[in-house]
Amino acid sequence: MRYTISPATKRTLTILLIVFSFSLFSAVLTISYEYFAIFFILLSVGAVVFAMALFSNPRVGFFVYLAYCFIIAGLLKNTGLPFGPLMEILLGVTWLSLLYNHKKVEWKHLKNDHVIIAAIWFGVNLFELVNPEGASLLGWLNEVRFTSFNWLLIAPIGFLLFRGRKDMDLFFTIIFILSFLGTLYGMKQYHIGVSAGEQMWLDNGGATTHINFGILRVFSFYTDAGQFGASQAAMAAISFILALGPFKRWKRILLVIVGMFFVYGMLISGTRGALFALVVAVIFAMILSKNFKILLIGLVFGIGFYSFLKYTTIGNANYLLVRLRTALDPDNDSLNARLINQATLKTLMANKPFGAGVGSIGINGITYNSDKYLSMIPPDSYWVKIWVMYGVVGLTIWFSLILFMIGKCCGIVWNLRDPALRVKCLALTSGTAGIFFCSYGNEVMNGFPSSVIMYMSWSFVLISPMFDSPLALKEK
Repeated sequence: MRYTISPATKRTLTILLIVFSFSLFSAVLTISYEYFAIFFILLSVGAVVFAMALFSNPRVGFFVYLAYCFIIAGLLKNTGLPFGPLMEILLGVTWLSLLYNHKKVEWKHLKNDHVIIAAIWFGVNLFELVNPEGASLLGWLNEVRFTSFNWLLIAPIGFLLFRGRKDMDLFFTIIFILSFLGTLYGMKQYHIGVSAGEQMWLDNGGATTHINFGILRVFSFYTDAGQFGASQAAMAAISFILALGPFKRWKRILLVIVGMFFVYGMLISGTRGALFALVVAVIFAMILSKNFKILLIGLVFGIGFYSFLKYTTIGNANYLLVRLRTALDPDNDSLNARLINQATLKTLMANKPFGAGVGSIGINGITYNSDKYLSMIPPDSYWVKIWVMYGVVGLTIWFSLILFMIGKCCGIVWNLRDPALRVKCLALTSGTAGIFFCSYGNEVMNGFPSSVIMYMSWSFVLISPMFDSPLALKEK
C-alpha cells in the first residue's frame, strides 16, 4: 500500500525540521560564544518572524520602515553602527513582498498624480547626472536617496497597500505614539541629560549648533534639533486640528493635551523656524475648514499671539520664549548670516541655470565635492539647497510639483463629505503645508521622519475619496 503525504503535513514537517536545525545550531553557538549567541539567536528569531509576517502582509514592512525612520538617528548616535542603509533595505523588502503577492495587488492604482509627480522629480534627478558642473557621482548617489529615490518608492505604496479608514487610523496612531515618545525622550535630554553616545556627538561638532549659552537645543532621537522641532510643530498642528473633529469628547481632550506636549517639544528644540510650521498649518486648516467662526477665532488668536511675541517682553525670564521671539526679529544675527550666504550664492549661481549638481552643497557637498567653493557655503534652507543643486530651472519645477500636490490635497479636502474623514485629511494636508513652508528655514522635508510623513499624507488624502460617504456616521 502506497502512502501519500498531504501538503499540510509537508509544511508541518518542514517547519519542525527548520526549528530542530535552528535549535541545534543555537545550542552549538551558545556553548562556543555564550552571550553573543543569545543576541544572535534573538536577532535571528526576530528576522524570521518579520520575514514571515512581511511576505504574508506587505503592510508590515512599510509600518516597520515608518517606525524605523523615527529612531534611526538615535540608533546612529547611541551605537555608532551603520544603520543607515537599513532604511532602503526595509523599503526594498516591502517592494519584494508586494511583487511576491502581486496577484493580490491592484496595480492599476499606480496611475495617479502623486506617483506621476514623484516620477517626474526622479527624472529631473537622472537628468542632473549629465550636469556640466561635474559634481561627484558618489555625492549624487548619497543625496538622491533622500531628495528623490525614497519619495519614488514611498509614493506608490499608499495606493497599493492602503485602501480604507483603518489604514489611515493606524498611520495616525503610529506617528502619534512615536512623536510623543520623541517628546518624552526630548524632555529627558533637557531635564536629565543626554546619553554617552549623544554627548560624543555633541563633542564632535554637534554642540556648535545645539548648545546656545550653555543650554541644550533638544534633538531627542531625531537627526537634529531642527528636524525635531519642526516635526513636533507639525504634529501639534495635526493634534489641534483633529481635536475639532466629530469625535468623542475624551478623544478631543486627549488630542489637545498631546498637542500641548508637542508644542513643548517644539519649544525645547530651540528651533525658531518650527513656529512657522505650526502657524502655516493652522492657517491652512482655518481656510479649508469652511467654518467662518473658526476662521475668525483663529485670526483673533493668531494676531494676539503674534502681538504677544512681537510687541511685549512678557516671559523674557524664560530662555525658550526669548529664543522663540527671535524668529520674528528682522535684525536677528542668524537671519542676517543666512541672507549674506544667499547673496553670495546668488552671485555664484548666476551662470548655472541647471544648478551645480545634486550633492554639491550641504553635508554631501563637504564630503564629496570639497574641491568646489560652493560646497563650503551652508545652504541654511532646503529651498536654497534645491536652488543650488538644480538651478533656477530645477527649483521652478520642484516648487511647482510640491505646490501642485498641496493644491490637489486642498481640493480633495474641500470636496469631502464625511465630516470625520474630512477633518483627518484636513489635518494631514495642513501638516504637510507646514512642513513645506518651514523647510525654507531648515532642511526639514528632506529628513526623517518628516519626509515619510509628508509623502504618506499626500497618498492618504488622494485615496480618501474612495471611502468617502455622505451617509457615514460621525465617530463617537
